Amino acid sequence: MDERKKIAFTCAHTPLPVIDAAGFSPYRILPMGDFPDQAGGRLHDNLCPHVKKVLDIGLADAMPEIAGMVLMNSCDAMRRLADAWRHARPDDRLILLDMPATADPLAVTFFAGEIKRLSAELSQWSGAPVSDDQIMDAVGRFNHLSRLIDKAARKLRAGEIKGGAGKLQEIVNLAFSAPMDHSVNEIEKILQTAEPAAPDKDTPRVFLFGNVMPDPGALAFFESCGLKIVGDDLCTGARMFNPIDMENPGEDVHVRLAKGLLSRTPCPRTFFPENPGSIADQTADGAKECGAEAVIGHTLKFCDPYIDRLPIIRKRMKEEGFPLLLLEGDCSLRSAEQHRTRIEAFVEMLR
Repeated sequence: MDERKKIAFTCAHTPLPVIDAAGFSPYRILPMGDFPDQAGGRLHDNLCPHVKKVLDIGLADAMPEIAGMVLMNSCDAMRRLADAWRHARPDDRLILLDMPATADPLAVTFFAGEIKRLSAELSQWSGAPVSDDQIMDAVGRFNHLSRLIDKAARKLRAGEIKGGAGKLQEIVNLAFSAPMDHSVNEIEKILQTAEPAAPDKDTPRVFLFGNVMPDPGALAFFESCGLKIVGDDLCTGARMFNPIDMENPGEDVHVRLAKGLLSRTPCPRTFFPENPGSIADQTADGAKECGAEAVIGHTLKFCDPYIDRLPIIRKRMKEEGFPLLLLEGDCSLRSAEQHRTRIEAFVEMLR
């Protein structure tokens, strides 16, 4: 495997091609595992469990050695993580990128400047400049990896590969933590050697949306309740690996990358003034596209962007005729398992 130094990140909108182009390997710190609750001594109790779990992992030094950290200023909780990380691990190099909440031309221009700032910072960390050609090559590698993950997802959901949503999450987690070329090779091996799943025609088909659910065991648990996850819109799932559309070859590469990143599937903290309810449209379209019969939303406690958006999502699902189950968790498998009765009752209603 390519033994590049790792740059840690936590957000699906991180400009990963720039990290790859600078000679580093992006490594997502996934909020999984049981660690001593040390984050509570540095952050408020009523704060995003994702942020607190990432900080606990850093405090426990339960991750590979990193050459630096790239955080996105996507919400107040992530800003607080940057502050706490600098205090808890002062020797780590860290850059906090501001991310626009919209995708209009001014936002694109601003974000292009942030990407340039990241490129310059990574050049200092590596000791070598990052060229436009290197960024374009890295975008190509990222898009190839994204399409391969989409292919695996389609095969898994069509029953051509056994293992269900849990297996797909294992594949995605591999791509989070390994160099892109290594991930491509490993996923291709999985696709070549996979065995088909047993038929499950009578199992209710469900679309899952939310923010962070990286534990394959949690997704396998959902399916053990008698449903089949046929599509998702998760920060640690389909939203992470969308190909980046690099339009207008004559433009500055940073502007093209900013435009491509901001035009990908947005998360709840993104706002479109011309269509404030776009996240509800996004959820309904995702459910229709994968042929789902119902929708489950699993969000993290204290996630203000999702709390604000859930009423309009609930209204839209009712209009579209999709049964909807809303759940709340804290990144742990234990919290997911506490919902077994509600999930099984929901599945029984669908049959």
